[in-house]
Amino acid sequence: MTFHPPVAIVAKAGDAGKYKVGLPAWNMCLRGFMAGAYIAIGGALATVCSTGVAAWAGAGMAKLILGAVFPVGLIIIVLTGAELFTGDAMLAPMAAFIHKISWAQVINLWVWVYIGNLIGSVVYAYIMAYGPLTGWSAAGAGSVNAFGLAAVNIAIGKVSYVGMAATWSAFLKAIGCNWLVNLAVLLGICADDLIGKFFGIWFPIMAFVSTGFEHCVANMYFIPAGLMTAPFLSAEQITTIGAAKVASLTWVTMWTNNLIVVTIGNIIGGMFFVGVIYWVAFRKEIAALK
Repeated sequence: MTFHPPVAIVAKAGDAGKYKVGLPAWNMCLRGFMAGAYIAIGGALATVCSTGVAAWAGAGMAKLILGAVFPVGLIIIVLTGAELFTGDAMLAPMAAFIHKISWAQVINLWVWVYIGNLIGSVVYAYIMAYGPLTGWSAAGAGSVNAFGLAAVNIAIGKVSYVGMAATWSAFLKAIGCNWLVNLAVLLGICADDLIGKFFGIWFPIMAFVSTGFEHCVANMYFIPAGLMTAPFLSAEQITTIGAAKVASLTWVTMWTNNLIVVTIGNIIGGMFFVGVIYWVAFRKEIAALK
């Protein structure tokens, strides 16, 4: 199993970032669309596989199963060349540090990839909300099944960050998340073979999901999936969840209570806790490679 030393990994990360910022905007958005859908695939699978587990195996085991299957999204992204905003939060700045590309190019990449990620995530959320998360009668009436109910509860939890203390909590969870995500990206670069990349990516992503951190692109799926499923809740299901909680789940609170602060935290987690630290640690060795 071939793997690269740390200085080579950091240098390759910078090279990858330089390549990404050179893509045309339409390609950034298209690759971002694919990555958003792939992360949503992992989120949907994690929702289904973890549904009902806590009741018989405990909350910790439910989190472990959730985290164990979620990494499929990033594995597909890395192996197929899609563009994920949270990975680019580290790779593009690394290119700016090493190759002296402009920060305008970095921001341009972030904007187009973020838009693509959002579109891809919402499209897949629609597929799930009107597919596996609901049942349909011959008359066309929808009903929410156990998986859909889990999806709605996850979405409600994602928009429950209300107040300064809760917002600070979401911010810290976002930093921790992208710290781990970008370590997964570096480990994916570390290995040359498929198995090495698979396990290098899988462990940090499993850790971030099982721990309960916040990922903005994953939330672009989780919250819309719950939003689009919620209208089909029965009166009994609404009563069980709580009418006020269901009412708090809106397209506005998706941004105000989650995505804005989580996106900022993800940028800091990726750019500073991985990109800046590794560039400072290895910049002399990188300069010697040129």
